[in-house]
Amino acid sequence: MVVQQLSSTREAVTRWRAAAAGTGPADRPAVERAVRAAYRTAGLAEPSAVLWFGSPLEAAAAALVLTGAGPAGAVPGPPADRLAAAGVRPGGAVSVREAVRTAPWEAARRRVHTELGASGWAELWALTGAELWPQTRALSGRIRDAVLDRLAPEPGADEEREAWERAAAARTAARLVLLDAAGGPHDAPWLAAFDAAGDLGPLAPLAEIARGAGWWWPYEGVALLSERPAELHRDEAGRLDRADGPALAYPDGFALHAWRGMPVPAEFLDGLATVTPERIRTEENAELRRVLLEHYGYERYLADSGAEPLHRDETGVLWRIQLPEDEPVVMVEVVNSTAEPDGTFRTYWLRVPPGTRTARAGVAWTFGVSAQDYRPQRET
Repeated sequence: MVVQQLSSTREAVTRWRAAAAGTGPADRPAVERAVRAAYRTAGLAEPSAVLWFGSPLEAAAAALVLTGAGPAGAVPGPPADRLAAAGVRPGGAVSVREAVRTAPWEAARRRVHTELGASGWAELWALTGAELWPQTRALSGRIRDAVLDRLAPEPGADEEREAWERAAAARTAARLVLLDAAGGPHDAPWLAAFDAAGDLGPLAPLAEIARGAGWWWPYEGVALLSERPAELHRDEAGRLDRADGPALAYPDGFALHAWRGMPVPAEFLDGLATVTPERIRTEENAELRRVLLEHYGYERYLADSGAEPLHRDETGVLWRIQLPEDEPVVMVEVVNSTAEPDGTFRTYWLRVPPGTRTARAGVAWTFGVSAQDYRPQRET
Protein backbone atom coordinates (compact mmCIF):
# COMPACT_ATOMS: atom_id res chain seq x y z
CA MET A 1 0.00 0.00 0.00
CA VAL A 2 1.23 3.52 -0.80
CA VAL A 3 -0.17 6.75 0.53
CA GLN A 4 -1.26 7.88 -2.94
CA GLN A 5 -3.74 4.97 -2.98
CA LEU A 6 -5.43 6.02 0.24
CA SER A 7 -8.58 7.52 -1.23
CA SER A 8 -9.99 8.23 2.23
CA THR A 9 -7.14 10.50 3.37
CA ARG A 10 -8.94 13.80 2.87
CA GLU A 11 -12.17 12.42 4.32
CA ALA A 12 -10.30 11.24 7.42
CA VAL A 13 -8.73 14.66 7.94
CA THR A 14 -12.13 16.33 7.57
CA ARG A 15 -13.74 13.94 10.06
CA TRP A 16 -11.05 14.40 12.67
CA ARG A 17 -10.80 18.14 12.23
CA ALA A 18 -14.50 18.27 13.08
CA ALA A 19 -13.99 15.94 16.05
CA ALA A 20 -11.14 18.07 17.42
CA ALA A 21 -13.38 21.14 17.32
CA GLY A 22 -16.52 19.38 18.52
CA THR A 23 -18.83 21.15 20.94
CA GLY A 24 -22.07 20.30 22.70
CA PRO A 25 -23.23 17.60 25.09
CA ALA A 26 -21.67 14.17 24.82
CA ASP A 27 -23.64 11.06 23.88
CA ARG A 28 -22.90 9.63 27.29
CA PRO A 29 -24.26 6.10 26.81
CA ALA A 30 -22.25 5.64 23.58
CA VAL A 31 -19.09 7.04 25.15
CA GLU A 32 -19.46 4.89 28.26
CA ARG A 33 -19.82 1.77 26.11
CA ALA A 34 -16.64 2.80 24.29
CA VAL A 35 -14.78 3.31 27.58
CA ARG A 36 -15.67 -0.19 28.75
CA ALA A 37 -14.66 -1.59 25.34
CA ALA A 38 -11.30 0.23 25.60
CA TYR A 39 -10.65 -1.45 28.97
CA ARG A 40 -11.59 -4.85 27.56
CA THR A 41 -9.37 -4.32 24.51
CA ALA A 42 -6.50 -3.59 26.88
CA GLY A 43 -7.17 -6.84 28.74
CA LEU A 44 -8.46 -5.06 31.83
CA ALA A 45 -11.62 -5.45 33.85
CA GLU A 46 -14.27 -2.91 32.95
CA PRO A 47 -14.43 0.07 35.31
CA SER A 48 -17.07 -0.27 37.99
CA ALA A 49 -17.72 3.48 37.80
CA VAL A 50 -17.67 5.91 34.88
CA LEU A 51 -18.06 9.46 36.18
CA TRP A 52 -18.73 12.62 34.17
CA PHE A 53 -17.50 16.12 34.93
CA GLY A 54 -18.25 19.46 33.35
CA SER A 55 -14.73 20.26 32.18
CA PRO A 56 -11.12 19.05 32.24
CA LEU A 57 -10.62 21.29 35.27
CA GLU A 58 -13.27 19.54 37.32
CA ALA A 59 -12.17 16.08 36.13
CA ALA A 60 -8.53 16.84 36.94
CA ALA A 61 -9.56 18.00 40.41
CA ALA A 62 -11.38 14.70 40.89
CA ALA A 63 -8.27 12.84 39.70
CA LEU A 64 -6.23 14.62 42.38
CA VAL A 65 -8.65 13.37 45.02
CA LEU A 66 -8.94 9.91 43.51
CA THR A 67 -5.18 9.35 43.43
CA GLY A 68 -4.57 11.00 46.77
CA ALA A 69 -2.05 13.35 45.18
CA GLY A 70 -3.56 16.35 46.90
CA PRO A 71 -6.81 18.20 47.61
CA ALA A 72 -8.51 20.03 44.80
CA GLY A 73 -8.37 23.79 44.81
CA ALA A 74 -11.19 26.25 44.26
CA VAL A 75 -12.82 24.48 41.30
CA PRO A 76 -16.42 24.11 40.16
CA GLY A 77 -18.15 21.38 42.20
CA PRO A 78 -16.82 19.32 45.12
CA PRO A 79 -14.95 16.42 43.45
CA ALA A 80 -14.61 14.42 46.67
CA ASP A 81 -18.38 14.48 47.17
CA ARG A 82 -18.96 13.35 43.60
CA LEU A 83 -16.64 10.39 44.09
CA ALA A 84 -18.23 9.49 47.42
CA ALA A 85 -21.72 9.64 45.94
CA ALA A 86 -20.63 7.06 43.36
CA GLY A 87 -19.17 4.83 46.04
CA VAL A 88 -15.60 5.46 44.90
CA ARG A 89 -13.03 5.57 47.67
CA PRO A 90 -10.50 8.42 47.27
CA GLY A 91 -6.76 7.88 47.40
CA GLY A 92 -4.41 5.37 45.86
CA ALA A 93 -5.98 5.00 42.40
CA VAL A 94 -3.59 3.64 39.76
CA SER A 95 -3.58 5.01 36.23
CA VAL A 96 -4.06 2.53 33.37
CA ARG A 97 -3.49 5.09 30.62
CA GLU A 98 -0.46 3.17 29.37
CA ALA A 99 -2.50 0.00 28.77
CA VAL A 100 -5.73 1.65 27.58
CA ARG A 101 -4.41 4.40 25.34
CA THR A 102 -0.64 4.26 24.77
CA ALA A 103 -0.08 0.56 24.06
CA PRO A 104 -2.83 0.28 21.38
CA TRP A 105 -1.57 3.48 19.77
CA GLU A 106 2.01 2.19 19.63
CA ALA A 107 0.85 -1.14 18.18
CA ALA A 108 -1.16 0.63 15.47
CA ARG A 109 1.79 2.84 14.59
CA ARG A 110 4.08 -0.19 14.26
CA ARG A 111 1.60 -1.92 11.96
CA VAL A 112 1.14 1.08 9.69
CA HIS A 113 4.85 1.88 9.69
CA THR A 114 5.66 -1.73 8.70
CA GLU A 115 3.08 -1.68 5.92
CA LEU A 116 3.99 1.70 4.44
CA GLY A 117 7.68 1.89 5.28
CA ALA A 118 9.42 4.94 6.71
CA SER A 119 8.81 7.19 3.69
CA GLY A 120 5.19 6.07 3.36
CA TRP A 121 4.51 6.74 7.04
CA ALA A 122 6.12 10.18 6.73
CA GLU A 123 3.93 10.99 3.73
CA LEU A 124 0.81 9.71 5.48
CA TRP A 125 1.55 11.85 8.53
CA ALA A 126 2.21 14.91 6.37
CA LEU A 127 -1.20 14.52 4.70
CA THR A 128 -3.15 13.81 7.88
CA GLY A 129 -1.81 14.35 11.38
CA ALA A 130 0.55 17.16 10.47
CA GLU A 131 -2.39 19.24 9.25
CA LEU A 132 -4.22 18.89 12.55
CA TRP A 133 -1.26 18.90 14.94
CA PRO A 134 -0.56 22.66 15.29
CA GLN A 135 -4.09 23.66 16.29
CA THR A 136 -4.82 20.66 18.51
CA ARG A 137 -1.46 20.96 20.25
CA ALA A 138 -1.91 24.68 20.84
CA LEU A 139 -5.44 24.30 22.20
CA SER A 140 -4.49 21.33 24.37
CA GLY A 141 -1.57 23.29 25.78
CA ARG A 142 -3.76 26.28 26.58
CA ILE A 143 -6.27 24.09 28.42
CA ARG A 144 -3.53 22.26 30.29
CA ASP A 145 -1.89 25.52 31.43
CA ALA A 146 -5.22 26.97 32.56
CA VAL A 147 -6.16 23.83 34.49
CA LEU A 148 -2.75 23.75 36.14
CA ASP A 149 -2.95 27.40 37.17
CA ARG A 150 -6.42 26.94 38.64
CA LEU A 151 -5.58 23.76 40.54
CA ALA A 152 -2.17 24.87 41.79
CA PRO A 153 -1.05 28.44 41.08
CA GLU A 154 2.65 29.05 40.57
CA PRO A 155 4.26 29.84 43.95
CA GLY A 156 5.27 33.46 44.32
CA ALA A 157 8.91 34.42 44.72
CA ASP A 158 8.09 36.46 47.84
CA GLU A 159 6.33 33.64 49.70
CA GLU A 160 7.85 32.25 52.86
CA ARG A 161 9.84 29.08 52.32
CA GLU A 162 7.32 26.71 53.88
CA ALA A 163 4.40 28.20 51.91
CA TRP A 164 6.49 28.17 48.73
CA GLU A 165 7.34 24.50 49.17
CA ARG A 166 3.67 23.61 49.73
CA ALA A 167 2.66 25.51 46.62
CA ALA A 168 5.44 23.93 44.57
CA ALA A 169 4.48 20.43 45.76
CA ALA A 170 0.83 21.05 44.89
CA ARG A 171 1.81 22.21 41.41
CA THR A 172 3.97 19.13 40.88
CA ALA A 173 1.07 16.90 41.95
CA ALA A 174 -1.25 18.67 39.52
CA ARG A 175 1.29 18.28 36.69
CA LEU A 176 1.55 14.54 37.38
CA VAL A 177 -2.20 13.99 37.44
CA LEU A 178 -2.51 15.83 34.11
CA LEU A 179 -0.10 13.27 32.66
CA ASP A 180 -2.71 10.61 33.48
CA ALA A 181 -5.19 12.23 31.08
CA ALA A 182 -6.01 10.86 27.64
CA GLY A 183 -6.45 13.62 25.08
CA GLY A 184 -9.79 12.54 23.67
CA PRO A 185 -10.52 14.87 20.74
CA HIS A 186 -6.99 16.26 20.93
CA ASP A 187 -5.68 12.85 19.85
CA ALA A 188 -7.26 13.68 16.47
CA PRO A 189 -3.95 14.00 14.54
CA TRP A 190 -2.95 10.41 15.30
CA LEU A 191 -6.43 9.04 14.87
CA ALA A 192 -6.71 10.75 11.48
CA ALA A 193 -3.51 9.04 10.32
CA PHE A 194 -4.61 5.59 11.48
CA ASP A 195 -8.12 6.18 10.11
CA ALA A 196 -6.73 7.10 6.67
CA ALA A 197 -4.60 3.97 6.72
CA GLY A 198 -7.69 1.89 7.49
CA ASP A 199 -6.17 0.66 10.74
CA LEU A 200 -8.29 1.98 13.60
CA GLY A 201 -8.89 -1.62 14.66
CA PRO A 202 -8.21 -1.82 18.41
CA LEU A 203 -8.27 1.98 18.49
CA ALA A 204 -11.97 2.06 17.56
CA PRO A 205 -13.14 2.49 21.19
CA LEU A 206 -10.66 5.34 21.68
CA ALA A 207 -11.90 6.94 18.45
CA GLU A 208 -15.49 6.75 19.72
CA ILE A 209 -14.49 8.43 22.97
CA ALA A 210 -12.57 11.13 21.09
CA ARG A 211 -15.60 11.91 18.94
CA GLY A 212 -18.01 12.13 21.85
CA ALA A 213 -16.23 13.42 24.96
CA GLY A 214 -13.42 15.64 26.16
CA TRP A 215 -10.28 14.68 28.07
CA TRP A 216 -10.60 11.58 30.22
CA TRP A 217 -8.69 9.78 32.97
CA PRO A 218 -8.59 5.94 32.98
CA TYR A 219 -7.80 4.40 36.38
CA GLU A 220 -8.16 0.89 37.75
CA GLY A 221 -11.84 0.42 38.44
CA VAL A 222 -12.95 3.96 37.59
CA ALA A 223 -12.86 6.28 34.59
CA LEU A 224 -13.28 10.05 34.82
CA LEU A 225 -14.63 11.80 31.72
CA SER A 226 -15.02 15.48 30.94
CA GLU A 227 -17.67 16.99 28.72
CA ARG A 228 -16.86 18.66 25.44
CA PRO A 229 -16.80 22.47 25.29
CA ALA A 230 -20.13 24.24 25.03
CA GLU A 231 -18.50 26.94 22.89
CA LEU A 232 -15.32 27.23 20.83
CA HIS A 233 -14.47 30.39 18.88
CA ARG A 234 -11.44 30.76 16.61
CA ASP A 235 -10.14 33.28 14.10
CA GLU A 236 -9.25 32.53 10.49
CA ALA A 237 -5.80 31.32 11.61
CA GLY A 238 -7.35 28.79 14.00
CA ARG A 239 -6.39 30.70 17.15
CA LEU A 240 -8.73 31.16 20.10
CA ASP A 241 -10.42 34.47 19.48
CA ARG A 242 -13.48 36.30 20.79
CA ALA A 243 -14.03 39.91 21.77
CA ASP A 244 -17.38 39.62 23.54
CA GLY A 245 -17.04 36.55 25.75
CA PRO A 246 -15.04 33.39 26.36
CA ALA A 247 -13.33 31.88 23.34
CA LEU A 248 -13.59 28.43 24.95
CA ALA A 249 -16.32 27.62 27.48
CA TYR A 250 -17.32 24.41 29.25
CA PRO A 251 -20.73 23.60 30.75
CA ASP A 252 -19.50 24.02 34.34
CA GLY A 253 -18.24 27.56 33.78
CA PHE A 254 -14.55 26.82 33.18
CA ALA A 255 -13.54 29.13 30.33
CA LEU A 256 -10.62 30.66 28.46
CA HIS A 257 -10.66 34.21 27.10
CA ALA A 258 -8.42 35.16 24.20
CA TRP A 259 -7.99 37.74 21.48
CA ARG A 260 -6.35 36.40 18.32
CA GLY A 261 -4.71 33.64 20.28
CA MET A 262 -3.41 35.74 23.17
CA PRO A 263 -4.82 34.99 26.64
CA VAL A 264 -6.61 37.98 28.16
CA PRO A 265 -8.50 38.47 31.44
CA ALA A 266 -12.28 38.22 31.16
CA GLU A 267 -12.74 41.71 32.56
CA PHE A 268 -10.33 43.11 29.97
CA LEU A 269 -12.72 42.24 27.15
CA ASP A 270 -15.54 44.15 28.80
CA GLY A 271 -13.82 47.43 27.97
CA LEU A 272 -13.06 46.78 24.32
CA ALA A 273 -16.30 48.30 23.07
CA THR A 274 -15.50 51.67 24.67
CA VAL A 275 -11.71 51.77 24.26
CA THR A 276 -10.17 55.21 23.68
CA PRO A 277 -6.69 56.43 22.68
CA GLU A 278 -6.13 57.47 26.29
CA ARG A 279 -7.04 53.96 27.48
CA ILE A 280 -4.52 52.54 25.04
CA ARG A 281 -1.76 54.92 26.15
CA THR A 282 -2.30 54.18 29.84
CA GLU A 283 -2.38 50.36 29.54
CA GLU A 284 0.77 49.20 31.35
CA ASN A 285 0.85 45.67 29.92
CA ALA A 286 2.47 45.86 26.49
CA GLU A 287 0.73 42.73 25.19
CA LEU A 288 -2.70 43.93 26.27
CA ARG A 289 -1.92 47.33 24.74
CA ARG A 290 -1.37 45.62 21.39
CA VAL A 291 -4.74 43.91 21.74
CA LEU A 292 -6.37 47.29 22.35
CA LEU A 293 -4.59 48.71 19.32
CA GLU A 294 -5.67 45.88 17.06
CA HIS A 295 -9.27 46.20 18.20
CA TYR A 296 -9.33 49.99 17.90
CA GLY A 297 -7.49 49.98 14.57
CA TYR A 298 -4.00 51.29 13.96
CA GLU A 299 -5.04 53.88 11.39
CA ARG A 300 -7.87 55.10 13.59
CA TYR A 301 -5.53 55.34 16.53
CA LEU A 302 -3.03 57.38 14.54
CA ALA A 303 -5.79 59.74 13.42
CA ASP A 304 -7.40 60.10 16.85
CA SER A 305 -4.23 60.38 18.90
CA GLY A 306 -2.83 63.44 17.14
CA ALA A 307 0.10 61.67 15.49
CA GLU A 308 2.26 63.76 13.17
CA PRO A 309 3.87 62.61 9.93
CA LEU A 310 7.50 61.55 10.19
CA HIS A 311 8.23 61.66 6.46
CA ARG A 312 6.43 62.05 3.16
CA ASP A 313 7.42 61.48 -0.47
CA GLU A 314 5.85 60.40 -3.74
CA THR A 315 5.03 56.91 -2.35
CA GLY A 316 3.04 58.06 0.69
CA VAL A 317 3.24 59.41 4.24
CA LEU A 318 5.12 57.75 7.10
CA TRP A 319 3.47 58.06 10.50
CA ARG A 320 4.99 57.22 13.85
CA ILE A 321 3.65 57.30 17.38
CA GLN A 322 5.64 56.37 20.47
CA LEU A 323 4.09 54.08 23.06
CA PRO A 324 5.29 53.91 26.67
CA GLU A 325 7.67 50.99 27.33
CA ASP A 326 6.91 49.46 23.94
CA GLU A 327 8.02 49.69 20.33
CA PRO A 328 6.48 52.59 18.38
CA VAL A 329 3.67 52.14 15.90
CA VAL A 330 4.98 53.08 12.46
CA MET A 331 2.72 52.99 9.41
CA VAL A 332 2.77 54.16 5.83
CA GLU A 333 -0.32 55.87 4.45
CA VAL A 334 -0.63 55.18 0.73
CA VAL A 335 -3.30 56.11 -1.78
CA ASN A 336 -4.27 53.64 -4.48
CA SER A 337 -3.41 55.14 -7.87
CA THR A 338 -6.38 53.39 -9.50
CA ALA A 339 -9.76 55.00 -8.94
CA GLU A 340 -12.67 53.09 -7.47
CA PRO A 341 -15.84 52.70 -9.58
CA ASP A 342 -17.28 55.82 -7.91
CA GLY A 343 -14.20 57.86 -8.84
CA THR A 344 -12.68 58.01 -5.37
CA PHE A 345 -9.20 56.83 -4.43
CA ARG A 346 -8.89 54.40 -1.52
CA THR A 347 -6.37 55.02 1.26
CA TYR A 348 -4.45 52.11 2.79
CA TRP A 349 -2.42 51.92 5.98
CA LEU A 350 0.56 49.55 6.02
CA ARG A 351 2.30 48.78 9.31
CA VAL A 352 6.07 48.66 8.87
CA PRO A 353 9.07 47.97 11.17
CA PRO A 354 9.69 50.53 13.93
CA GLY A 355 13.07 51.49 12.48
CA THR A 356 11.62 52.66 9.15
CA ARG A 357 12.68 56.24 8.38
CA THR A 358 11.09 57.04 5.00
CA ALA A 359 7.76 56.32 3.37
CA ARG A 360 9.55 54.82 0.37
CA ALA A 361 11.50 52.42 2.58
CA GLY A 362 8.26 51.39 4.29
CA VAL A 363 6.42 50.66 1.05
CA ALA A 364 9.47 48.82 -0.30
CA TRP A 365 9.59 46.67 2.85
CA THR A 366 6.02 45.48 2.20
CA PHE A 367 7.24 44.16 -1.18
CA GLY A 368 10.32 42.53 0.34
CA VAL A 369 12.85 44.81 -1.37
CA SER A 370 15.09 47.67 -0.33
CA ALA A 371 14.21 51.32 -0.91
CA GLN A 372 16.92 51.48 -3.58
CA ASP A 373 15.45 48.52 -5.48
CA TYR A 374 11.83 49.67 -5.23
CA ARG A 375 10.89 50.97 -8.69
CA PRO A 376 7.13 50.64 -9.18
CA GLN A 377 5.63 50.96 -12.62
CA ARG A 378 3.21 53.89 -13.00
CA GLU A 379 -0.37 52.64 -13.15
CA THR A 380 -2.71 54.05 -15.78
